[in-house]
Amino acid sequence: MTHLHTRGAATGTGDRSRPRAVLPALCATQITGWGIVYYAFPVLNPQITAATGWSASATMAAFSLALVISGIAGIRVGRTIDHHGPRTIMTTGSAVGALSLSIVALAPNLPVFFAGWALAGFAMAATFYQPAFAAVTRWWAPDHVRALTIVTLAGGLASTVFAPLTAVLAAHLSWRATYLVLAAILAVITIPAHALALRAPWPPAPPAPGHTDATPRNVVGSRPFLLLALAFTLSAFAMYAVVVTLVPLLIERGYTTSQAAWALGLGGAGQTLGRTLYATLARRTGTTTRTVVLIALGSLTTAALALTPGPYGLVTALSVAAGVVRGNLTLLQATAITDRWGATHYGTLSGLLSAPAMTASALAPFAAALLAPTLGGYPSLFAVLAGAAGAAALVAAGSSVRGAR
Repeated sequence: MTHLHTRGAATGTGDRSRPRAVLPALCATQITGWGIVYYAFPVLNPQITAATGWSASATMAAFSLALVISGIAGIRVGRTIDHHGPRTIMTTGSAVGALSLSIVALAPNLPVFFAGWALAGFAMAATFYQPAFAAVTRWWAPDHVRALTIVTLAGGLASTVFAPLTAVLAAHLSWRATYLVLAAILAVITIPAHALALRAPWPPAPPAPGHTDATPRNVVGSRPFLLLALAFTLSAFAMYAVVVTLVPLLIERGYTTSQAAWALGLGGAGQTLGRTLYATLARRTGTTTRTVVLIALGSLTTAALALTPGPYGLVTALSVAAGVVRGNLTLLQATAITDRWGATHYGTLSGLLSAPAMTASALAPFAAALLAPTLGGYPSLFAVLAGAAGAAALVAAGSSVRGAR
């Protein structure tokens, strides 16, 4: 892995040597940021509602608000990183994250609780995958796929590390005290890591070979970009809805909560496996083909879950397969801009591309909860979600860009 840190890229755009500290720092901050700002909430939410009397739908709405704000704010964050680099925005985001969780922890009522999560949305936009991807893509292009894979593999450990840690803290402390402890951990790890490790000079933006007209305005208004954004939005909605409704699906089919949780957890392990396979897939397939195939596989695994009541081993295997696809989709989205339009305006274009998909992901739990009874149960819901992902694959077929890798 050492060569990833030290080897310069011969791109003809000046000093593009890879600073040694960036990858280990981003791995640490992605584990910590995702683990505390994102994954701690589902662990603590039952305790929050029990202690405060607030409804679960209200607290979930506050969390979803953070995700929506994250998607919208990510557009500005990406543009800022393109021009000024990631250090200031990611360090500030870390501080805002610690502040936002402190507000959540001390919230005396729901409006303040919502305000804390709204602020957390800005922290997510400034510290989660999108800014990390922008940093890695600029510093490591054209060999960025391996570096992106390392960062996402680390991010995949966030729930493994912090869900159990949060549960242990919550067993001995109130949910408010637990969040204050987690906010302190977030500040101690991520603020200095971003401030110190991201100090390297921000290299000049590389040219976009073969795309002399690839300004952000021209790209965003182009048919391939609009179709790609639509495809990722439909796919994100379907895939995220599958994650949040897999346990209810299996319980409806007669499995125990423990069995359902294991199936979901092993699906998460499948995501990690999928990410290790993406670099090989990227070398052997074209950009559009890879996009269509992965989204279509997401549709197929969702349809298989809709149609397969058992046995349990087969259902679990399908959950793992769905996880493998999701793991690849994460890296597919991380490389979609570079593969089509180069890395010149990566932060700006990636923020614009991911905003609607992030919003769809945030709305998916509510929409799924409303659709399931309307459709007559979770198997029918999964069939509809498979159809949405299938439509996304068809739409993605139109995202080809002439001269893309």
